[in-house]
Amino acid sequence: MGRPFGVPVYVAPSWFLVAALITWVFGGQLDRVLPELGAARYLVSLFFAVAFYASVLVHELAHTVAALRFKLPVRRIQLQFFGGVSEIEKEAETPGREFVLAFVGPLLSLILAGLFYLAMQPVEPGTVPGVLLAGLMVSNLIVAAFNLLPGLPLDGGRMLRAVVWKITGKPMSGTVAAAWVGRALAVCVLIGLPLLTQSGALGSSAEDNVGMDTVMDALLAAILAAIIWTGAGNSLRMARLREHLPDLRARTLTRRAVPVETDTPLSEALRRANAAGARALVVVDAEGTPLSLVREAAIVGVPEHRRPWVAVSGLAQDLTDGMRVSAELAGEDLLDALRATPATEYLVVEQTGEIYGVLSAADVERAFVKAMARPS
Repeated sequence: MGRPFGVPVYVAPSWFLVAALITWVFGGQLDRVLPELGAARYLVSLFFAVAFYASVLVHELAHTVAALRFKLPVRRIQLQFFGGVSEIEKEAETPGREFVLAFVGPLLSLILAGLFYLAMQPVEPGTVPGVLLAGLMVSNLIVAAFNLLPGLPLDGGRMLRAVVWKITGKPMSGTVAAAWVGRALAVCVLIGLPLLTQSGALGSSAEDNVGMDTVMDALLAAILAAIIWTGAGNSLRMARLREHLPDLRARTLTRRAVPVETDTPLSEALRRANAAGARALVVVDAEGTPLSLVREAAIVGVPEHRRPWVAVSGLAQDLTDGMRVSAELAGEDLLDALRATPATEYLVVEQTGEIYGVLSAADVERAFVKAMARPS
């Protein structure tokens, strides 16, 4: 939808579902407040839905600007069913920056609520502008209050994480504490939201909350609880992964390779590899310059009786600049290099340009899974 501050903004398909839901619900409220609008109330409601998500976008842009200020890359902003998310690719370096990064979103929502409140003052209450401004003020207050709840994946959870990180000196301890508080919040939402609605504590009388309304309240609570619980779990998994990322090193994951010339039969190339204890083949020219990598999947697809008549060049993938990675890469730097040029195999070279071996994407994936399985 655009690139404010150079960051692409996407709208998920689920946004259209929630926009239709907001249009329907707000349209029903308008029918009670402004019955003279008739069917036009749904047009007003659609405008409210778009304006509300514009407010959510401002909330996310606050996170994005803060991240860019701290030199943290932001992949994209996505508006979806329950609000939006700024996909910041790296973590803040200090708990103070983490706290600021999380707090600016709810702060902007509170500022927007205040601006809509000020805009309401000269407007007559029972009019379309008055109702829209009041709705946007209340919705931004709700967004700010909900995001300030102290549990991951909410902004308040990230603030709690920063506080625990500051006290303990361990970012993982902050993540664990905030994630478990987030899971407790999910249970509270699942049980408490329907009870509050039934009791009339959220503004409607208890007599009105029967039948389909009760089912809708329970469904909404279940969806919210599931999102919070899942987000908390994902935060724990990502923190565990980042904790073990330094163990992912190109040098230790690389397979030893043997150089073979273009016209070498596959059977002879495999014989040389077995003799040298290598598990990969690099096709080189007469001067020993690497040209391509023989794909493991292609080797498996050649029957053994045909291998003496198949040249390695027919099974190789030409090398591009992105397929050459340094043997010194590790952790997030290694993953960033592989993500930039998706491939099944990569040529690993020393700083001198000498061939070190071949890195298989499958080996990195297995190391990834193994790192995730280890306890923190």
